[in-house]
Amino acid sequence: MEVLYEDNHIIAVNKTCNEIVQGDKTGDTPLSETVKAYIKEKYNKPGEVFLGVTHRLDRPTSGVVLFARTSKALTRLNEMFREKSSSLPIREGSGFGPIKKTYWAIVQGAPKLPEARLENYLIRNEAQNKSYIAKPGVEKAKQAILSYKTLVKGDHYTLLEVNLETGRHHQIRCQLAAIGCPIKGDLKYGAKRSNPDGGICLHARQIEFIHPVSKQDICITAPVPNDSLWQQFAALVH
Repeated sequence: MEVLYEDNHIIAVNKTCNEIVQGDKTGDTPLSETVKAYIKEKYNKPGEVFLGVTHRLDRPTSGVVLFARTSKALTRLNEMFREKSSSLPIREGSGFGPIKKTYWAIVQGAPKLPEARLENYLIRNEAQNKSYIAKPGVEKAKQAILSYKTLVKGDHYTLLEVNLETGRHHQIRCQLAAIGCPIKGDLKYGAKRSNPDGGICLHARQIEFIHPVSKQDICITAPVPNDSLWQQFAALVH
């Protein structure tokens, strides 16, 4: 487990693809339990270790995941993630502003525009665990907005930086596929073939926020996976 940041109130780790953040029906050991065991051993904590899950990443996705180590931090981070910005005052450093999450995605081909803002409505099919583009006004369809820009363009694949304005189910995967650029390895959304590790080339690269207790500006960056294509693209980013 790669720890990216830790203090008394929060801890951030670099999730690998195929790890689950919280327990599910598979019964596989979730990342949250691995982090608990790490804290218990490192700090010699007796009894149950408190750890709050503040957000999640899809199982085949890698990158930074932030956990809360205290209930105070959990309450404030939950609010910041839920609303994208807290209702608390943010001027003069007295409150907590929006949490910014930046993703990197390696996609097939290249988008027609090197950068753009995508606005769609998505509807989730629970049985298929998949989201689809829908027309505005369709029952249960939710607005999904993201912006992307091209970082590196290769012969067959392109590295995009993606910033979310909303947090919908499989939003990045669905919206990029809709412009003809499915994420490498993402068979569910139209990729030509799977990746050897079973994951997809979507990486939660960075998270920026105001610390829920100290109110310091925090920026946490997750190194890309140890994969030749990821490493090649990352080395070309200026």
